[in-house]
Amino acid sequence: MSTLVTTEELAQHPEWRVFDCRHDLANAALGEQQYQESHIPGALFAHLDRDLSAPKSGGNGRHPLPEARSFITWMGKQGLKPTDTVVCYDGGPGAMAARLWWMLRWAGHEQVSVLDGGFAKWQREGRPVTADVPSFESASYPGRAKASMHASLALVEKKLKRAALLDARAPVRYRGEQEPIDPVAGRIPGAKNRFNNDNLAADGTFKSPELLREEFEKVLSGRNSGDVINYCGSGVAACHNALAMEIAGLAGSRVYIGSWSEWSADPTRPISRSV
Repeated sequence: MSTLVTTEELAQHPEWRVFDCRHDLANAALGEQQYQESHIPGALFAHLDRDLSAPKSGGNGRHPLPEARSFITWMGKQGLKPTDTVVCYDGGPGAMAARLWWMLRWAGHEQVSVLDGGFAKWQREGRPVTADVPSFESASYPGRAKASMHASLALVEKKLKRAALLDARAPVRYRGEQEPIDPVAGRIPGAKNRFNNDNLAADGTFKSPELLREEFEKVLSGRNSGDVINYCGSGVAACHNALAMEIAGLAGSRVYIGSWSEWSADPTRPISRSV
């Protein structure tokens, strides 16, 4: 219960805790609107901006990592218990769901997976949906953050020449040819590109563990998975790569949540472009 579950498996376990993570970066209200209209029975909504991010300061990225205690308090308010099996889903690709997957594991909750194919696959199969919002009694969650999973800005700067940085953004953003979201185009020096959408097969589900391992190992060129720091624009797609690496059996990578939106906010930090 640390990577993926199928729609069939989720349908067989109504007792599992489910979170809907749908989000549109261009319309932050859309995911919650979609949830209110229709969601998997038993699911609560987790908003990327409100629940899974800290307040923005202008220099800490678009979706900063909350303080551990703040997020663990949120977990308790959702009625989560350490023994609960949790499934996260989004519209389908899995990046938003992977953010919550990563954060729950970071906070000490191991029994968490992402729904392979997400809500899109669930709907295609004609499985039940509802507009009813479930209620769970809040509790105090005894979580503790795992520092080994997160790469801070200071750590990235310190390990800049030694770490295996993986950029999860689209190749045109990685190369610095286009930047539709952040003010500055480019990448962190030394980073290699692994576009997170390449983790998926044509049907929107994850590729096989064997194929993912082969593709990641080709990009890593012999580097140990424990040396990998995943980043993207704001710490979402990077979690998708971290999830794909776990599926592939390549454990131990970190995620730099601040990512490019934090790194590029300071003009004194070095950047690279391929143009």
